[in-house]
Amino acid sequence: MRKNILLGITGGIAAYKMVEVASRLTKLGHSVHVVMTEGGTRFVTPLTFQSITHNSVETDLFTPPEHYNVKHISLADAADVCLIAPATANFIGKIAGGIADDLLSTIVMATEAPVLIAPSMNVHMFHNPILQDNLSYLRDKGYKIIEPGTGVLACGYQGKGRLPEPVELVERILYELRSRELAGKKVLVTAGPTREPLDPVRYLSNYSSGKMGYALARAASFRGAEVILISGPTTLTPPLGVRYISVKTAREMEREVKKYAPEQDIIIMAAAVADYRPVEFRAQKIKKGDKQGLNLELMPNPDILAGVGKNKREGQLLIGFALESENLIENALKKLEKKNLDMIIANDISAFAGDENEVTVINSTEKEKLPRMEKSELADTIMDRVIRLIAKN
Repeated sequence: MRKNILLGITGGIAAYKMVEVASRLTKLGHSVHVVMTEGGTRFVTPLTFQSITHNSVETDLFTPPEHYNVKHISLADAADVCLIAPATANFIGKIAGGIADDLLSTIVMATEAPVLIAPSMNVHMFHNPILQDNLSYLRDKGYKIIEPGTGVLACGYQGKGRLPEPVELVERILYELRSRELAGKKVLVTAGPTREPLDPVRYLSNYSSGKMGYALARAASFRGAEVILISGPTTLTPPLGVRYISVKTAREMEREVKKYAPEQDIIIMAAAVADYRPVEFRAQKIKKGDKQGLNLELMPNPDILAGVGKNKREGQLLIGFALESENLIENALKKLEKKNLDMIIANDISAFAGDENEVTVINSTEKEKLPRMEKSELADTIMDRVIRLIAKN
């Protein structure tokens, strides 16, 4: 859904990052309105933002509006969310002090939309107790502070004060714009592979990237659900608003799932759990043997999905995945019934670790083959089907 997003840009060198933020949001179909302080225009010209957003860029409180309205009030009223980035120490001090002496500060004072503030400055300025007091005061008043990153700063110092990267800022904005379709619902998602150790340096695992499970956790969180993500080892960053629990082995994942599953409304088991583990863990590294090779004795891991299905309570939705190299639909239907699932996502093994997937969504009454798409888009599509299933029950 198209939203009105206001970007407030103050006089910091990190203003250049906001060009990409404006571009990403515009490409997503949102209407982006940029308001700049005088200092902000010294780093990036208003024309740059106007060319990207296709909206006029406002810089002056007193220039006549195109239509009869009070400029700062109309912009404040139209905004669904406001992001002030980079937010200088000076501008943060203004907001905390209730000062409204330019267009951007008057908009912040007048808007009822959520206001995100992303400080960006020298490390010593950021840690100055006055600045920290101002940030604490603003948090208490309902403003949302985006913590700066740590690294080499434009001034040459190293430390905390970097404006987060554009993709992170866009994600924060999208999170604020989340829908409430799953508000009040508790959702548990498992993701990623598990690792079964052989010795201190080796393990049995699989090629799962965790991308599908993480995308599903994000999709549920961005629809207002209270989400727990239980994940095996991945290189991914947990989505915003999600409670993240890290595990390594199948038995660790089983323990965490058993702990939280009973209180969940929706359980999505997207993890690629190792089916077997070594009978014996070698405390010392296994040495290369002779030409006869190495024999490993394996034993089955617990079937976490079957265990959850067996103990599923009334009204709880359980969704599983079927990854097959042959007879995909036939095997998925067997798994749906055998493990007491409400829905199963059948996907071919060829899409296992990629960024895209092509799946068939199956429940007790219908099968729907979805076109190949990005896993982030697919996660939203699957959540649409979950919400439809909730409405039927």
